[in-house]
Amino acid sequence: MSQKEKLFSDFQAPTAQEWVDKINVDLKGADYQKKMVWRTNEGFSMQPFYRLEDIKDLSTVNALPGEFPYVRGNKKADNTWYVRQNIEVACPKEANAKALDLLNKGVDSLGFRIPAKDLGADYLDTLLAGIELPCIEINLSTCQGHTVELAKLFVAYCEKKGYDKKAICGSINFDPIRKILLKGKDKSALIAQAAELVGVLKDYENVRCLAVNADALVDAGAYSYQELGYALSWGVQYLEALTEAGVEPWLAARKIKFNLGISGVYFMEIAKFRAARLLWAQIVSQYTPCGEAAKMHVCATTTSYNKTVFDAYVNLLRTQTETMSAAIAGVDSIVVTPFDATYETPTEFAERIARNQQLLLKEECHFDRMVDVAGGSYFIETLTKSLAEQAWKLFLETEENGGILKLALEGKVQEAVNATNAARHAGAGKRKEFMLGTNQFPNFNETSEGKRPVEATACCETCAPDFTAIKQTRLSSDFEALRLQVEGAKKQPVAFMLTIGNLAMRQARAQFSCNFLACAGYKVIDNLGFPTVEEGVDAAVKAGADIVVLCSSDDEYAEYAIPAFQALAGRAMFVVAGAPECTETLKAAGIENFIHVRVDQLATLKEYNAKLGI
Repeated sequence: MSQKEKLFSDFQAPTAQEWVDKINVDLKGADYQKKMVWRTNEGFSMQPFYRLEDIKDLSTVNALPGEFPYVRGNKKADNTWYVRQNIEVACPKEANAKALDLLNKGVDSLGFRIPAKDLGADYLDTLLAGIELPCIEINLSTCQGHTVELAKLFVAYCEKKGYDKKAICGSINFDPIRKILLKGKDKSALIAQAAELVGVLKDYENVRCLAVNADALVDAGAYSYQELGYALSWGVQYLEALTEAGVEPWLAARKIKFNLGISGVYFMEIAKFRAARLLWAQIVSQYTPCGEAAKMHVCATTTSYNKTVFDAYVNLLRTQTETMSAAIAGVDSIVVTPFDATYETPTEFAERIARNQQLLLKEECHFDRMVDVAGGSYFIETLTKSLAEQAWKLFLETEENGGILKLALEGKVQEAVNATNAARHAGAGKRKEFMLGTNQFPNFNETSEGKRPVEATACCETCAPDFTAIKQTRLSSDFEALRLQVEGAKKQPVAFMLTIGNLAMRQARAQFSCNFLACAGYKVIDNLGFPTVEEGVDAAVKAGADIVVLCSSDDEYAEYAIPAFQALAGRAMFVVAGAPECTETLKAAGIENFIHVRVDQLATLKEYNAKLGI
C-alpha cells in the first residue's frame, strides 16, 4: 500500500447525507433549500455540493480533448484562442493603418465591417495592404445582400496574392436570420444565396461563411439555455438549406460558424460552451460521419446587456470574468467589448484595455496552456449536463414547431426573448438582479458628465418592422434614464437620514436608504443620530431636504414615526425605512412612503420623481 493510500485509509469518507446534516447544523434553522440551492434562470436547480457518484454515469466524463463529442474542446495540445478586435470601416486606408497597429499590439484576429456601397477590388487591396492573411484570422462582413460579392472579391484577392488556400483562416458573415430577428423584416429569400456562397469558398476549408449570430440574443437578455437552444436550430436551418441545395453535408457543416455571447453568470457560461460543442457534434453526426465537420467553431463576444453608463469601470470587472469563462471553456476566438462602448465610440485607451484583458489571461495567467481545466469538476460536469438537457429540450420544441426560421417569421422567437428581457428588467427594478453601481451601491458623487447611452443599431433598415423584432435594451437602461432625468432637473433632490433610536438598526437602515435613493442620483445626507425627532426634523429642514427618511428599529417606529411626520408638517416628503408591524397605523396617520427590501425600487423612485415634480 502506498503512503497516499495508507493516509486516506485512516479516514472514513462522509456520506452525502452527513454533509447535508452538517450544513443544516451550520444553518442554525435556516431553510436549506432557500439558502443553499441555486435555482437557476435556466429552469433547473443546482445543489451546494457534488460528489463523485453524481458524475459516475456521465459518458462525457470519459471524453478526451479534441475528440468526439468535443465537450472538452476542439484542441488537444493547448487551449490557445484568437484575440479578436473588430473594426468598423469608414475609410479603408485608416482602417488598414489601425489593423496593422493592432497586429503589433497582440491582436491576431481582425474583424472588418465593410459598407456595401464601397465594395470593390481596389477597396479590398487598400484595406488588406501589408496584412499577411496566413498569419492571422480574418473576418469580413457587409450587408447581407452583398455577401456573395464580398466573398468573390476576397477569393480573387487571395489568388492574386498567391496564398495557400489551406492557410487562410477566418469567416465571412452571412446570416439573414439575424436580420429577421432584430429588424422584424422577412429576409428569408436571401438564404437561397447560401449554396452559391459556399461554392465560392469551397476550396478554403478554414474559412466559414454561414454565421449563427446568437450573441444578438444574449445582448437582448436571453438566458443561456435560450441562446443555445435557438442557436442549435439556427445552425440546423442553414445545414438543411445547404444540403437541400446539393451541398455535401460535411462541407455544409464545416462552413457554419457560431458567434455566441458571454453573459455574466460565470460557471453557467463555462458549461454553456461545453454543452454547445457536445450538442452540435451530436446533431452533425446525424448528417455526416464524425470528424472535423462535427466540431463547433465559436467566436465568443462579451455581452453589452449587463454593461452600464454610470460607474463604467465596473464594466471591466464584468468583461474580465466573462472572458475568463469563455477561455476556460475552450472557445476559438474572443471579442472583448471596450468598457465605454455603452456611451461613446470606444477610445484608444478603452480598446487597449480590452485587448490586454485577453493578453493578460494568456501571457500572465497561462489560460492558453491547458485544455479544459474544468473537465472532471463534479459541479461543472453536472452543470454542463443540466444545461445541455434544458437547451436540447428547447431545440426539440423549436424543431417540432417548424424550426427557427418559421418561428422567427411568426415573431415567436422574438416574443420569447423579449419576455425574458422584460422579466429581467422587472427583476432589476426589484433588485432581484444585482447590478453593482446601478441598483446596488451606486457612486454617490458620480454624474454623467454629458455621457448618454448609445443603443445598438443595424444597417439598411430604418422603417417600422413588419412583425415583432427583438428589443436589445440593456439591463441598466431604466435606472440610467431615471438618473439622467434627475440630473436634468432644476435642483438635485436632497434625501436626509433622520437616524434615531437603536444604534445598529438606525445605521443599517440609513445605509440601505442611502444606497436605495442614490440609485436615482439623489444627494444623500447620512447622520450619526439625533436625541429627538424634533431636532432631526430641524436639521433636515436646515439642510434643504426634499426627502426625510426616518431610520430606526421596527419597535421604535410606533414611538417616533408619527411625531416626526407631524413635526415635518409637509415641508418635505416623509419616508419610513422598513416595514414595521405598525405600518397600517402609520398609514392611517397619513404616512404614505415606505422603503425596504421587498418594494419595487425602480417604481418607487419613479413615483418619488413624480412627487418631486421631476
